[in-house]
Amino acid sequence: MKYLSTRGGVTSIGFAEAVMMGLGTDGGLLVPESLPRFGPDRLRELATLRFQDLAVELFAPFVGDEIPRADLVDLVERSYAGFSHPEVTPLHEAGGRRYLELFHGPTAAFKDVALQFLGNLFEYLLQRDGGELNILGATSGDTGSAAIYGVRGKQRINIFILHPKGRVSPIQERQMTSVLDANVHNIAVRGTFDDAQRVVKTLFNDLDFKRRYHLGAVNSINWVRILAQTVYYFYAWGRISHGDPERRVSFSVPTGNFGDVFAGFLARRMGLPVERLIIATNRNDILTRFVDTGSYAKGEVFHTLSPAMDIQIASNFERYLYYLMDQDTAAVRALLADLEQHGRLRVGADRLQQVQADFAARAVSDADTLAQIRETHAASGYILCPHTAVGARAAADHADAVVLATAHPAKFNEAVSEAIGREAPPPPSLQGLMDKATRCAELDADAGAVAEHMRATLTVAP
Repeated sequence: MKYLSTRGGVTSIGFAEAVMMGLGTDGGLLVPESLPRFGPDRLRELATLRFQDLAVELFAPFVGDEIPRADLVDLVERSYAGFSHPEVTPLHEAGGRRYLELFHGPTAAFKDVALQFLGNLFEYLLQRDGGELNILGATSGDTGSAAIYGVRGKQRINIFILHPKGRVSPIQERQMTSVLDANVHNIAVRGTFDDAQRVVKTLFNDLDFKRRYHLGAVNSINWVRILAQTVYYFYAWGRISHGDPERRVSFSVPTGNFGDVFAGFLARRMGLPVERLIIATNRNDILTRFVDTGSYAKGEVFHTLSPAMDIQIASNFERYLYYLMDQDTAAVRALLADLEQHGRLRVGADRLQQVQADFAARAVSDADTLAQIRETHAASGYILCPHTAVGARAAADHADAVVLATAHPAKFNEAVSEAIGREAPPPPSLQGLMDKATRCAELDADAGAVAEHMRATLTVAP
């Protein structure tokens, strides 16, 4: 399997190089040159597999012969050994709704599913091929802690995570800043997540800086993040369909950076019988507006009860544009130039028709988020995190849609308490967290300031 950039400036690179490159050197996002397609017989086989074995089968076509199968199996087994549920991503039914629980990893959020694997993969490739890696990423909440837990203490790796100061939950902040391993570096930037993400992209696009400081990416611009997230769509479908290739399943996906729902989109292109993909957004509704109108226009970033979704510019949207424009990289570049110059891009009526065939979308207010937490708890005793509540509310007209439960509710107990009058009991991974010592730098949301901080921290000779 070879990889190329959505913007056409990178072509025919291998899996390992794509993993280590993260963001394409032309500023685009890496995608496979082709996708495997699973027919009915293969889907029946995949439906019977436990999560780890399913992951190996789905990863194998994308890895090719670059990693021996025995090594790939070992990487996958080690990556999911620390999850607290034997199914890794179990289905749970509450109040007549199925929830796909993605929060049984070490940081109690869905990002663990991909980042535990990616951390081990980075370490494997660095030990095999030599070199070092300085991971740089921005987080709106859960990516940062999951990335940190994925690489903490690993050899040949440093990690620098930017989060918007005061705009992540207290538990999310403490999960990141209480990790005191020498290779972990947290930076609180004065601004929004989009400001932090812009700093990261600026530094990745500085090719001299990227080469000199061996930058790598763990957020959803890294292709492996998307690949790993396709697994739980296949897993959930298998548990519901019992291998019947005629059984189609819908999913409602709380969406900020578009990575999680894009993984579902790819799973469908690979042959998974997906009926509907519902994009669930909060007040920051740029993706909902795009599905409704074909216009993707920047706006103000609002602070909400579901902060991981407080995003205007969704990093993975560019990957979707690549497929929407029939894999025409010149057309993608033209659309992105409009976005850069005018703050918006628009697709024509024929493309909008395709968008609306690919997705449904709904924006959910904070008031409705709280109402959903309250109603679900009253009906079943099950507690939703606010992001999951957005997904459930957005699926109101799709009674059989599976809602992706993206985080444990105890990570957002301020919202939970407001909704039901008490906190959600914390899982073992969160107990005692707020009493731990922390370490974090605070900087302006400026690429130069972050670059200088990295230079000083790494003490790399010029």
